[in-house]
Amino acid sequence: MISQKFVELIEKNAEKLAKAWLQDVRKNVHTPTYHTFDEDLLYGRAFNMYKNLSQWLNVQTPKEQTTKYYLKYGKDRCLEGFPLPELIYSFILYRRHLWLFILHSGFLDTAYELLRGLELNNRVILFFDRALHSMALGYEQCPKKK
Repeated sequence: MISQKFVELIEKNAEKLAKAWLQDVRKNVHTPTYHTFDEDLLYGRAFNMYKNLSQWLNVQTPKEQTTKYYLKYGKDRCLEGFPLPELIYSFILYRRHLWLFILHSGFLDTAYELLRGLELNNRVILFFDRALHSMALGYEQCPKKK
């Protein structure tokens, strides 16, 4: 995968990305439940998302693994009291901070780097689409909803 350089850059900067996401999600009008939820837990989840990105973007990772993980993720967040629209928006912010970081990294100056960026964009969109879909399905399985 030619975009591996970007994935490594993201994982190497997971702490910085997680802090930026946390700061945003804690004040964003679309994520009020996040404003008062345990900051360390939120940070840990964001850090893990960015730090393990290569696992999720790897074409070798079965989509069933993503489905299983995010079904549970959605159900667990429901049990913690997060509304589904806020969960979805938190993932929008994950992706937004990832792309802001890539755009400001200074690596998209050549046609080859743009190709790498496009490849990464395609993998990221596929992963987030699968994760969001599975998360929503898991959320619907939450015992609180019944």
